[in-house]
Amino acid sequence: MFGRKKIAMLVAEFLGTGFLTLVFLAVQRSTIGVPYFVALGAGLIVAALAVAVGNVSGAHFNPAITIGLWTTRKVKTFAAAAYIVVQLLGGWAAYGVYTYFVHSSLQPIGGHFTARIMIAEAVGMFIFAFLWAAIAAQRVVASWTGAAYALGVIVAAAASIGFINPAVALGARAWDIWGTMGWAYVAGPLIGAIVGFNLYQIFFTDQYDSVTARISGGSSTRSTASKSAKSRKK
Repeated sequence: MFGRKKIAMLVAEFLGTGFLTLVFLAVQRSTIGVPYFVALGAGLIVAALAVAVGNVSGAHFNPAITIGLWTTRKVKTFAAAAYIVVQLLGGWAAYGVYTYFVHSSLQPIGGHFTARIMIAEAVGMFIFAFLWAAIAAQRVVASWTGAAYALGVIVAAAASIGFINPAVALGARAWDIWGTMGWAYVAGPLIGAIVGFNLYQIFFTDQYDSVTARISGGSSTRSTASKSAKSRKK
């Protein structure tokens, strides 16, 4: 049921989300933890990870990205569910590693549901998802997703912490799966991702196939391109 390739995809998503969360926490809670430096650090790690394991898993590292792609039928239901589970586990594991490093636990920072925070997270995530889809569909170098993520974080940070990633928010203790605090950090990114991916698919491309393959630069990209070329000749 789970071959080496599928296990590698899950490990890539687990490690990628964990690394992203760890970098986010390290920069945010440092002496230079202002939104621009947080965005820069997060963007750089996403860009590096997209190069390192993008051809393995598609470089989601974000439950909202996975769900957004699932709504556009670019990821199958079982694969999406598996990705989300390992992404959340990666964020939580990063919390454990960070607290071990600083020898202290982190206090919850979620609070009650706030529409302003949710909207900020939704807008930041919309920018990221829209650009993610464009990078994938136009076959741009996958590492540009790092710049897209940095831009989304900067915009969202105007009114929120700027996670635009439920798994990172979980690792930073901004929300609790079993509680009610901080769900704006979940609802906002999900809304933004769904709108961003679907808007791009509907209005800006007629060749929006195999998005995860395109952003990873795998063999499926060349196959899809070949099929498109043959159809144009006909």
